[in-house]
Amino acid sequence: MTEPLHPAAVHHLPPFVTAPGETDVLFVAMAIFVLLAVIGIGIFYFKIHALPEQMAHRGQKVQFEIVSVLALLALFTHNHAFWIAALLLAFVPLPDFTTPLRSIAHSLDRMAAGPEPAVPAPSPASEDPLPADDQPTEQQGA
Repeated sequence: MTEPLHPAAVHHLPPFVTAPGETDVLFVAMAIFVLLAVIGIGIFYFKIHALPEQMAHRGQKVQFEIVSVLALLALFTHNHAFWIAALLLAFVPLPDFTTPLRSIAHSLDRMAAGPEPAVPAPSPASEDPLPADDQPTEQQGA
């Protein structure tokens, strides 16, 4: 700052005040800091938001899908109740209802079909060992 100051101005300026035409280092540093802070907070937000899905990944497929839908609803509606429900559902393991129900259904299918009919064994006399096309001829044997 080689120009003389206005007579009404303060003679001692703080160090962050720059002269006209020079680069404002503090502004550039703060702009970079704010940009990195916004990106960092966004990454942290999405990591926290995906926490229920990561926890439910070890569970059953149905549980994972329900938690994923609740987490997406919470993301798009900004309703935190969906995220809390997804987190609680991810913590609680769902009991396996499908395996016993499938076993019951399979047993009922077998019972409804009745006794299996006995398949008669073929009699040895009625069986032709080789079809007519495959009968050995004298030329093949020689």
